[in-house]
Amino acid sequence: MDAASSLSALIAVLPILAVMFFLVVLRWPATRAMPVAYAMTLSFALFFWKVPAVHALAASLRGVVIALTLLYIIFGAIVLLFTLKESGAAATIRRGFMDVSRDRRVQTVIVAWLFGSFIEGASGFGTPAAVAGPLLLALGFPALAAVMVCLIIQSTPVSFGAVGTPIMVGMRESLNVDTVEQAIAAAGMSYNEFIFQVGVFTAIPHAIVGTFIPLIICGMMTKIFGKNKSFAEGLEIWKFALFGGLAFTVPYATVALTLGPEFPSLVGALIGLAVVVWAARRKLFLPDGEPWDFPPRKEWDREWTGSFSGDVGEERHAMTLGRAWTPYVLVAILLVITRLPFLPLKAWLSGVQYSWNDILGTGLSQGVQPLYLPGSIFLLVSLATVWLHGMTGQETKRAWADSAKMLAGPAFALLFAVALVRVFIDSDNNASGLQSMPLELAEWVAAVAGGAWPFFAAMIGALGAFVAGSNTVSDLMFSLFQYGVADRIGAPHLVILGLQAVGGAAGNMITVHNVVAASATVGLVGKEGLLIRKTIQPMTYYVTFAGVLGLLFSYVIFPDAF
Repeated sequence: MDAASSLSALIAVLPILAVMFFLVVLRWPATRAMPVAYAMTLSFALFFWKVPAVHALAASLRGVVIALTLLYIIFGAIVLLFTLKESGAAATIRRGFMDVSRDRRVQTVIVAWLFGSFIEGASGFGTPAAVAGPLLLALGFPALAAVMVCLIIQSTPVSFGAVGTPIMVGMRESLNVDTVEQAIAAAGMSYNEFIFQVGVFTAIPHAIVGTFIPLIICGMMTKIFGKNKSFAEGLEIWKFALFGGLAFTVPYATVALTLGPEFPSLVGALIGLAVVVWAARRKLFLPDGEPWDFPPRKEWDREWTGSFSGDVGEERHAMTLGRAWTPYVLVAILLVITRLPFLPLKAWLSGVQYSWNDILGTGLSQGVQPLYLPGSIFLLVSLATVWLHGMTGQETKRAWADSAKMLAGPAFALLFAVALVRVFIDSDNNASGLQSMPLELAEWVAAVAGGAWPFFAAMIGALGAFVAGSNTVSDLMFSLFQYGVADRIGAPHLVILGLQAVGGAAGNMITVHNVVAASATVGLVGKEGLLIRKTIQPMTYYVTFAGVLGLLFSYVIFPDAF
């Protein structure tokens, strides 16, 4: 490895280190950290990568458009939450979950792990945190706990989120080149069969690693938010937590092995929800003793709470449990029927697109599909709820006004965070002769790792997701690179590509704009670094375990795979 390559890799990693340093070490809020990190990244792009200034500006503007779409989704989620609060539905939903189990660990497995995974399978876009986070807050969780658990579950289901988009778009588009297709044909496979197999080799490590995520979440929650600060109190529910993990991952892997990459998360979560709620009602696999709960609200640490207190108001006489749940049921149904490729709604809604083409004459473009975004579904259901729940005009006005007030802080941070991402990724247009920043960094790591690359492949996928905030974009950015590394070291391509997708999912736990967006839905702003310090632990578990499996799969279990 020559000095020039090492220097370019060092420069490429500095923006990532800067973000982590500002947020995690200095504990700056994202509203302060992201503008400074953006300025640093822009400087490296202009003066070391020699990216033309107009191209860097165009990449930044592209990021602004993406950030506005994220804010639209956040706003819709917050409006739905405040609408349910004003109608009295949130209080009824809270009571319904308490009737299933008053144990917060059980509620975490059901709402965050299973319901959140279902929403991820249907929609993607970080929607689980936007739906499950406010729901946990309404149940009485501290805002910090609600966001933390929702970020951690954005791992196992993510590779098959939005009806398989990371595989069906990210992988398929990145690898759609002649040399790869010729090699696949020489191995006796069609391209469609190859993509199917990538999904299989993604699902297997995910299912193994992901089964333990509910147990880890329960342990972290009791350790951080429990009165006794005890990880062991989370482990006391190990039978139920592992049961909840397997109830999702077994059907999830089965669907990937039989039906393909579109439905593992969607079907696995639905089956898991039905099975686990049934078991919880009958107290199966639950320990003896009192249900675990958070300490009284007056004893909560100040950093646990946000601008929204979590007060869900009083139940109303006519608000039945079925009526209260109707908006969430509508959200779930609409997300599914607008994402299934064989139904006409997907083509119609996604066909309504507004694009900014050739931004500032640079060739960069960015489109928006407003009707297809989950934000539109949230807002539509919020409006329908006004009628369904018989709300007054004053209640509706109050819900929308309170929602708008919560967006100022996250809006500022998101604009700079996503602009930084696009400058980082779009740095391939330069006069220095270098590849884009993420590819230069990945090439250096691959050269250093050599035959041990299967251990690091998932980490590169996580890096892509941390930077881009998307498993799909990570796959688009690194899949062809991962395929090339597998070629050079003689490792099975399918194993390495599966690890790329697994890492790309795990990285969603710590990506800055996911953290900012998820925090905004529960009114928790300025504590992004605190959240990353907590979620980086399960993320490290995820990619490390996946790396060990990668070595076993590559050299022991599946050495003859394509």
